[in-house]
This record gives sequence, structure tokens and C-alpha cells, in this order.
Amino acid sequence: MRPESLTRRLVRDGAYVLPGLPIAIFGASLLLTLLAVSIAMAPLWVGALILPLTLVTASEFAELSRRRLQIWGAELAPVSYRPRDPGISGRLRPVADPRRWLDLVFEMILALPVRLVTFVVAVLWILTGPLGLTYFFWSRFIPGERGLIELLQLIEPALVPADELWQYVLDSTVFFIVGVVFLVTLPAVMRGLAALDALLATSLLGAGGRGRLIPLEHPRAHPLERTLSRAAVGRPGSRTQESTASFSAAAWSWIGVCFAAVVLFAVSWPLTTTVYGIHPALALVLTLAHCLALVLTQKFPWAGIGASVLVSAALMGATAETDAGIWPWPVTAMIIQCSLILVAALREPWYCAASGWAASALLTAAAIVMATPALPDGAVSTGIVFAAVGIGVAVLGSLTRQWILDADRLEVSERTSALQSRRSRELEERNRIARELHDVVAHSMSVISVQAATAQYRLSSITPEAQQEFEEIARSSRQALGEMRMLLGTLRSDEEVPTGPTPGLAEIYSLVETTRASGTPIRVSGLDVVEASSSVGLAAYRMVQEGLSNALRHAPSSTIEVSAELLGHDASDGERHLLIQVRNTAPPHPVSMPAPGAGLGLEGIRERVGAVGGTVETGETPDGGYYIRAAFPL
Repeated sequence: MRPESLTRRLVRDGAYVLPGLPIAIFGASLLLTLLAVSIAMAPLWVGALILPLTLVTASEFAELSRRRLQIWGAELAPVSYRPRDPGISGRLRPVADPRRWLDLVFEMILALPVRLVTFVVAVLWILTGPLGLTYFFWSRFIPGERGLIELLQLIEPALVPADELWQYVLDSTVFFIVGVVFLVTLPAVMRGLAALDALLATSLLGAGGRGRLIPLEHPRAHPLERTLSRAAVGRPGSRTQESTASFSAAAWSWIGVCFAAVVLFAVSWPLTTTVYGIHPALALVLTLAHCLALVLTQKFPWAGIGASVLVSAALMGATAETDAGIWPWPVTAMIIQCSLILVAALREPWYCAASGWAASALLTAAAIVMATPALPDGAVSTGIVFAAVGIGVAVLGSLTRQWILDADRLEVSERTSALQSRRSRELEERNRIARELHDVVAHSMSVISVQAATAQYRLSSITPEAQQEFEEIARSSRQALGEMRMLLGTLRSDEEVPTGPTPGLAEIYSLVETTRASGTPIRVSGLDVVEASSSVGLAAYRMVQEGLSNALRHAPSSTIEVSAELLGHDASDGERHLLIQVRNTAPPHPVSMPAPGAGLGLEGIRERVGAVGGTVETGETPDGGYYIRAAFPL
């Protein structure tokens, strides 16, 4: 990795980790104060107004955490909140929003300890490296240490004993090596601390506990640039979101499992030490490993079950020589193991929890058999109690999981049925529109086509010029009928719109030639200056088509000019635009009754051009004509 990339990543991780603690302290203290005031003022009904304010404030702190995550480089599933309507009931609606309660739990309880640990480790790691490298200089200021001044006395060796000198050199070397190690590993450690904080925040602050950490080993741009397009989507109160709340069951389950693991560890460690008389360090390791296996089961159930069985075997061996009477399962260990089986039953199919219970039961039986010569009193009863409670927990968890799955399937089925009903209604409406188009427009176009094609047979005195005019009318009407058939097929079909060749810039010449057949003078310039994408070409074609149609209807016999110009082709930032204009002069004779039209064509052109990022301008020219000008980004 290049040094500049390493430095940039280190700065980014430090900018994410170090400000986290002050923000967490301020947020937790403010939210705790608001929550305490709302609870204390609840009898006076004032708390009912302060509690929604507390939840909204927690959501604002959570939104700040999401913004920091996005700037650091993480992606979160967009979160939505229940809308707050005006009035008293609307103001109290945040109290019934589980998403806001999750934000409160995270910002008030969970974020502070995690960010405290990451901050302390980051500061110690940052300071230890320079201190180790400069031990040679600052050690002389510590009483009892030999520093730089003593080394200067090497000029007179008699002033410095050799053993003290070598001890000082050895200490300086060790500190220097430690400082180098801490400096070299600082980027990796900062990356790990930032990832630890971001992993917890992404799991709890993203909708449904969904999100991912973006690898930044080779960043081409700042993460803020990659998330600008996503930042506007998913903001609280955004109009683009659904009105329902993002209830994160996965996040709540993580909170529950982690909270249970912390409580069980705080209770199990001292009880195992005092009741069973084993060494506190050994009890710390075993109980901590057992509680970590419970957390591991939430993510990897099979691995968590295997780890818990191994830790339980070690715990049974450590507590075998005891007179506590509750063996082979201490009470706290039994609770942890049953909690682990419950988590596995809720996460995986029934056979996962059954396997965990069976492995624990076999371990219990093996421990009792191996300790038969000196079996403690009540060991068999303890094993039976564990087997009964464990199988009950496994069955309860499996039934709960099946009930949740059935409820989800029912919800999906209802949503699918509603979607099918809506699509059926839309298809019926489209069929009705297709019938109206067929009966009105298609019939009229067919009559025009037939009349124009048979004019030479019905009219004996028709001139060659008039005959050519009728042929152009017949050809245009047949082309319009073909496009109408395609449109009718699209309206009547429930499938995707069939793909096919679409008109673009090159077809504008054919459009102009067809329009010239009506006798209207049209000048064309600049259409071959650039190649545009199919979407821009189609929008430009429709824009020119509408401009020519408007000129023929509202300004007959006027002169029309179609021009194209490339703007910004010398710009260094690469921003280029294609400017197309359709302009007509004032009609030579006053138009007594303009052709009917409600401006729907121009509105449609604005929508088409706006869809490709362009703009449209219309207006009158100084000579009394009219223009349509559109700018398309390239």
C-alpha cells in the first residue's frame, strides 16, 4: 500500500474513533437526564410530553452516528420512522415507534462503553509509540532513571558504572523496539477499533440490522463522495420513504443477547469463585468464554454450540473437587447453556437446538459416569433438571421460531395478493385506455390512410403534385398506425415493454424531410456535431417532432429552423451539453383560428428532457415567431 493511502486511512479511522467518546458522553448524559425527568414528571402528565422529545433527540443522535458511519465508509440500510402528525396524538406517536426506542438504547447505553474502550485503546496506542522512541531523551527527567546526561559522561567512564550503563542501553533498546512496534501496528489497530465501533453501529442503526463495511484499501475518492447519492434517501422524515417504521428485530435480538451475556458474566464469575472455590483468574476465563459462546451463537449457532460444550467440559472439570452440592452444572452455567440453546432454537431449524441439547446432555452423562467413584451428592438430580429444562427451552424456542416464520409467510402472502390485485386493476385500466385509443385514434388514422391511398382512383383530375402529396399523407398515416399498434400492444400486455430500435439524432433528418413534403421550408444545421446516447437521442427526436408539429399547427407557411450546437467542448471539467433549437418565424398571414391544443405536448417534452437531466425553454422571438430550446447533458 502506498504511504499516502496508509496515512489517509489512518487519519480517517482516527477521525472516526476519537470524536466518538465526547459525542457519546454528551448524548448519553443528555438522554439520561431527559429520560429521568420524563419518568419523574409522569404523574403530572408532563412526562408524556418530555418522553417523545427524548426519543426524537435519541433519533437525532442516531442520525449523527449514521452520518459519521457514511463518511467513514460504511453502508447502512435506509431507516424510516413513523410520521408525526400535527396535534397531541401525533406528537405522542414517537412513543409507539420501536425504531426510536432502539436509537435510545443504543445512544444512551450501548455506545458509551464501546466508544470508551476504543478511545482509551486508541489514545494509549498513539502515545506509546512516540514515548517508546523518545525514551532515550525523556527518561532523564524521571527520578532514578539514567538519561542523556549520564550518557554524556561516557567521556569519563569512571563516573558511570558499566553495569548501570548496559542496563540503561538495554532499557532504551527495549523501549525503542516497543515504540516501533506500536507505530507500525497503529494503522491496523486504529482500523480494527473503527471497524469494531462501526460493526456495532451498523448492526443496530441500519434498518433490519442490515449494512456492510466498505473496504477502503484502495480508495479513489472520499467516502462522502460515494454516499452523497445515498445520503438523501433514508433520512428521517424523508418523503421518499414509507410511512412505516423500520422495526429491527435483528438489532433488538443482538441487544438482548449482549445484555444477557454481560449480566450473566457479572453474576457467574463471583459465584463460581466463591461457591466452588476455584482461582478467580480461572473462573474469569471460563465464565467469560461461556458468555462469549452465547454471543457467538447469535451469529454462528453451530460454532457457538461447539464452543459452549468445550467450555462447559472445562468448567465441570474445574468444579469437580467441590462440596457445593450442585454439580456438574453450576446454576449460572446451566442458565447460560439454556440461554444458548434458546438462541440457537430461534436462529436455526429445530435440529440445531436439539443437537446443542443432546451434546450438553451427553456431556452431563459422561461427567457423572467419570465421577462415579466420588460422585457429589445431587449430581444426578442436577443432570436431570438440566436435561428437562434444556429440552423445554429447545421446544419453546423452536415453536416460537416456527410461529414467527408462519407469520412472515402470511404477511408475504397478503402483500403478494395485494400486489397482484393492484396490477390486475392497472391492467384493466390500461385495457380500457387501449380500447379508447383503438376506437377513436386508430380508426381515424385508418380512414385517413385509406382516403389518401385511394385518392388517385377516386379523383380523375388529380395532378402529379397532388398525387405525391396524398402519397406522403398515406405513408405518414401508415407509420403512425404502426406506432399506434405498438403502443396498444404495450398497454394491453402485462409483461415488460418490448425493446426495439428507437429514433435518435440520425432520424431527425428523415423527420424533417417528411415535414418538408407539406411545403414548409425547413433549414437544418449542426445535427452531426456529436453522438449522443439512445436516451438523449430519443428525447431530442421527440422534442424536434413536437416543435415541428407546433409550427405547422400554429404558424402555417412560416419558415422553420432546426439547429444543434455543442456547448462546453473545450471545458476542462468535461461538462458538455447539446443545445437543440426549433424556431419558426411569424406566419405570413394571420391565423384566424389556431389548431386546438392544450399544451400537453410541451409538458410531455419537458418531462422527457428532464428525465435525461436536461432543461427546456420556450418563448416568442422578437419577430413574432416562436422557439423551443432544449439543453441535453452529454
